[in-house]
Amino acid sequence: MREISFSHLTALEIGPPELIDFVADAGFHSAGIRIQPAVKGGNFYPIEAGSLKLDKTLERMKARDVKVLDIEVMRIDGDTNIIEFLPAIEVGAQLGATRICVNGEDENLSRFTHSFAELCRIAGNYGMEVDLEFMLWRPIKNLEIAEQIVRDTGCANGKVLIDALHLTRSGGTVAKVQAMNPEYIGALQICDVPLLGPDITDIPAILGEARAGRLPPLEGELPLVELVRAVPASTPISVEVPMQLTNRFESLIDQVRYIKTAADKCLSKV
Repeated sequence: MREISFSHLTALEIGPPELIDFVADAGFHSAGIRIQPAVKGGNFYPIEAGSLKLDKTLERMKARDVKVLDIEVMRIDGDTNIIEFLPAIEVGAQLGATRICVNGEDENLSRFTHSFAELCRIAGNYGMEVDLEFMLWRPIKNLEIAEQIVRDTGCANGKVLIDALHLTRSGGTVAKVQAMNPEYIGALQICDVPLLGPDITDIPAILGEARAGRLPPLEGELPLVELVRAVPASTPISVEVPMQLTNRFESLIDQVRYIKTAADKCLSKV
């Protein structure tokens, strides 16, 4: 069975180095770390090269047998200077990350494609792949746009990140994933929700579901098993389930342990 990685949004209130012990206690051996904000003013945990935080994080990773799969989020808009991401990329490389998650906020898709290609070239110097994530409320809003941008960059390490929720809410299907050039698929994030979601014009509701209203795998109606089968066997998979803490679980760690078990059960069906 494939190994499942922990996506930081699942418990964004925990940051490194404590995050490493948290994910290990939840049963994970791989995790992503949000060292750049996904939105202006958003929660993130910057790590500087040579810092005590970096040293302690690396120490905990070694002690708890946890690897860092990806760093996030490189948010690119019309004013972004890609070279400013270099310190974060260097830290990501020191953490052993092999992937960078990118969100696109530039309405000028030609300019964004150029910026994305520049980031791919820089990341390639550190042996890292760059995953472009599409979301209904952003300019890169669906699978087709993301795939076209990755194709147009012509960079071997430029990829598409497929999030099961965003795929479904933007009109994507398993069949569309199957029809993709598999070389463009970088990573897969799984979660669950009912098939019927918020009205696509109700952006606050769409955002609320994405950021705090997801379900553990197999507790909704998404075709997760089929989706996992649709991507190459080598595709890294993470579980991203931000959800409100309720009396269903005694603590956040209990909730995340349950999410890990649910993700493993999902993958066992593939």
